[in-house]
Amino acid sequence: MALLNFDAHPGARTSPERGADIISGWSIEVMPRTAAKIEDFRALLPADTLVYVAHIAGTPIEDMVATARRLHEEGFAVMPHFPARAIADAAMLEEWIKRYRDEAEVTRALLLGGGNAAPVGRFDSSLQLIETGLFDRHGFTHLHVAGHPEGNRDIDQGGGTVNVDSALAFKQDYAARTDAQMAIVTQFAFETAAVTAWAERIADLGITMPIHAGIAGPAKLQTLIQFALACGVGPSVSVLQKRARDLTKLLTPYEPTEVVAGFVDYKARHPDSLISQLHMFPLGGIKTAAEWMNRQTLPQAKAGFA
Repeated sequence: MALLNFDAHPGARTSPERGADIISGWSIEVMPRTAAKIEDFRALLPADTLVYVAHIAGTPIEDMVATARRLHEEGFAVMPHFPARAIADAAMLEEWIKRYRDEAEVTRALLLGGGNAAPVGRFDSSLQLIETGLFDRHGFTHLHVAGHPEGNRDIDQGGGTVNVDSALAFKQDYAARTDAQMAIVTQFAFETAAVTAWAERIADLGITMPIHAGIAGPAKLQTLIQFALACGVGPSVSVLQKRARDLTKLLTPYEPTEVVAGFVDYKARHPDSLISQLHMFPLGGIKTAAEWMNRQTLPQAKAGFA
């Protein structure tokens, strides 16, 4: 696998290295059960890589905290998910916050609605988690929220973006009032233009939080299509469906080469874009995703966090 062609757009008004900065601080997502398969993350990830720990429905908080503690002890920045619909009340939320802070030295959180079909208690959105003030009270320094470049039918059931836009506006207002550093991490997409157009649109709405653009890691095509449909990925999934109709590509593992190159090129031409770095969803496995991403970075680039 060759390195990405950072000189793909000779008309870029900044250097290729400026565009390549977008992948120098890439992050990755794991789950307790997938993390358990990795003997030592230090053999895969550059020091200080930001690692999100996804909280899938049914995962005990003990497993989440243990995974966070292990990653912290191995030298990584850790950002666990706080899925609102899986949290019964403010007391439970505060218990989780304290356990992460006290047992794993975590002061970062990704706040999201979560995958539960119905809330287990009073919370059903990340807005409600923010409104408790508990993250500020317990000294969390980084709060990330979810972004939906291709919309979200769970939030805007009739289509459109009215509700997701309103939620982002609220979070932007909160970002201006809190000491915590806030950013938006997006669902993965298979077409760069879908994300860049959305980034420009929300910037026009007054959003200034940096965007960490989600990409799907190398995986079998059938696996990606299943994840895309389950996660509600929008129009860009047609890129995969078109590939699946080509029998010569059907059995060839997907790699996000074109998507990543597209972001590098876009950032070179739009250095002031809200899109600041990439977030890897390792749908084909952590080791495969990490090794692929490491091959794409320039020799002087190192994974890190914002």
